[in-house]
Amino acid sequence: MSERGVVLLTGGSGYIAGFCIAHLVREGWRVRTTVRSLSREAEVRASLGTLVDLGDRLSFHAADLRGDAGWAEAVAGCQYVQHVASPLPSSDPKSDDELVVPARDGALRVLKAARDAGVKRVVMTASVACIAYGRGGRATPHTEADWSDETNLKDTGPYERSKTIAERAAWDWMKREGGALELTTVNPGAVLGPVFGKDFSASLEIVKLILQGALPGCPRFGFPIVDVRDVADLHYRAMLAPNAAGERYIAANGYFWMKDVANVLKAGLPERAKKIPTSELPDLMLRLAALFDPIVRGRLFELGKRRDASPEKAKTQLDWSPRSGEEAIMATAKDMIALKIV
Repeated sequence: MSERGVVLLTGGSGYIAGFCIAHLVREGWRVRTTVRSLSREAEVRASLGTLVDLGDRLSFHAADLRGDAGWAEAVAGCQYVQHVASPLPSSDPKSDDELVVPARDGALRVLKAARDAGVKRVVMTASVACIAYGRGGRATPHTEADWSDETNLKDTGPYERSKTIAERAAWDWMKREGGALELTTVNPGAVLGPVFGKDFSASLEIVKLILQGALPGCPRFGFPIVDVRDVADLHYRAMLAPNAAGERYIAANGYFWMKDVANVLKAGLPERAKKIPTSELPDLMLRLAALFDPIVRGRLFELGKRRDASPEKAKTQLDWSPRSGEEAIMATAKDMIALKIV
């Protein structure tokens, strides 16, 4: 056994999860991870091997957010849990339940299993989607004291609603049934950074679309950005810091409109500058496109709304020092080019 102990990390095939696993292994922990099917073990292990020498420190367990089977066995003997698994769609589902049910019920399954196994703390990956939506845009950055209004269907999408409902349910359950278990949540913005395979997070599509020149201009969409390596680091700090119990932490470092992302890419990749659009796309053009494109239509509520989020709490309480958004953007672009994704 590792001297540091054992951590269960859920959803080991995911983008954030991969960097969290690598961070834990580097720090000397033994990691168990869940996947819906063990048929993916070889593929996931090979991908993670490009990030860190796993040795014998990683094992796989079959468990699904939609069912009880496997969770008790996966968490038995673990000191900590990092609950990273949650559905992140590339387009809106037909029904909110496709996202809400696995996000909410899966979080509660993990919390119950962790409490029953005597785990010290669960660090749950939430999102800025739980903080900055349902109340329009605003000039001042959001903080951890803010909550999205998931009942406002005109200023949220299914993803924002599912993440908010899941985080609220987790905190409510902790008050009622948590016992000695501790909970901390990490709420990232748009997660960019290095790419370690062609199966990557939907958030990286932002950079892919711009690099491909797939857009005639930059829509007035914006988001706080964070590097995936810093998201993993914040999960680790939130797992161990005594003062992090019962807290939420925003993971973000800089707010970028799509035009800002394009300008970073144009400056950093002059050989591709001709393909990168930096002019702003008129709102009317996007509204017309939404008549024919359901993906665009599903995100129109975002248009022109600034939803910045402050990382000061994580920096102050946990001594978290994230990379710049510009560095995260360029890391994504360079790896996508190297892997021939674009």
